[in-house]
Amino acid sequence: MPMKTVAPVHYSPAQSARAAAQGAASTSLPQRSPHVVSNKNLGHYILGRTIGEGTFGKVKLGRHILTGERVAVKVLEKDRIQEVADIERVAREVQLLKLIRHPHVVQLFEIIETRGQLYLIMEYASGGELFDYIVQNQRVPEPEACRFFHQIIAGVEQIHAMNVVHRDLKPENLLLDEHKCIKIVDFGLSNRFDDNQLLRTACGSPCYAPPEMVSGQSYVPQMCDLWSCGVILFAMVCGFLPFEDSNTSALYKKILAANYTAPSFITDSVKELIAGLLTVDPAKRFTIADVRAHEWYRQLPEASVRPRDLVSRQCGLEEDVLQELKCHGFPQEYATNCLLNNKHNSVTTTYYLLAAKRR
Repeated sequence: MPMKTVAPVHYSPAQSARAAAQGAASTSLPQRSPHVVSNKNLGHYILGRTIGEGTFGKVKLGRHILTGERVAVKVLEKDRIQEVADIERVAREVQLLKLIRHPHVVQLFEIIETRGQLYLIMEYASGGELFDYIVQNQRVPEPEACRFFHQIIAGVEQIHAMNVVHRDLKPENLLLDEHKCIKIVDFGLSNRFDDNQLLRTACGSPCYAPPEMVSGQSYVPQMCDLWSCGVILFAMVCGFLPFEDSNTSALYKKILAANYTAPSFITDSVKELIAGLLTVDPAKRFTIADVRAHEWYRQLPEASVRPRDLVSRQCGLEEDVLQELKCHGFPQEYATNCLLNNKHNSVTTTYYLLAAKRR
């Protein structure tokens, strides 16, 4: 697997070799500096140690005081968000996270604003990045990779159903929770699209970008994400990326020709699925329906990889959790109204955390 990029980048065929070098092969991961622990109160939360760094600030581990449950708190420093493009990126990510609710997409609970910061209170995935999981294990055994891939496809399908394209799918943006379930994160480069609309903006991480984006063509949004899913699947079962080169032009040539070599230790079945996703012509590339029909994907039944909370969410609100909310001082009628209207506040946060705690 390559060394991780610090942040997603917009790029073009003429981008510098330095950007491509960020995706070049490496035998080791960058060293992480130790995090300083500092506790402070923020509304209904206690903030603890820093668990990540982002373009606009840090990500801290928090604890919800009422339930005792852990959350991730993305701290956005307003003085770092000055450019119009940055403002639009943050606003777009917040808007999309509010819109999408799915077990395999990270959940935004609420937003707290102060004079200098914007705090995004989010679901905490304690298992870390899929990237690190692949590196630590060298590669993912195919049965486990199939389980992960079911969850990735389920999350991507829901994102596309909301007419949203992610455009930066990669193992670094796939987190694992305590049950080793996938959570898709980082919607900073995502965008809305209309039915049959083509997009033109080239963005994301070059090693995961489809040929039509690399060549500067307009592209079908969903097909862009499905190519990236093919790269992710290859990375999981092989332990390295299909397209790598320290030279930008050479990297693009490999992508444009789908020039990769699958190792002999993976099954012919997964090779076939990867080939379907890494098809240069987007009109012939596998769709989600094609993926679901493939024999490698079908080695696990769909129901066996569905988390328990997916069933409960489809059955409506949980009465016992609403009663517990009432004990915490939240009127049931008000709480129900907030939940049914997809509000992101302390009431709905407490409900979701209490529900998660019961599972």
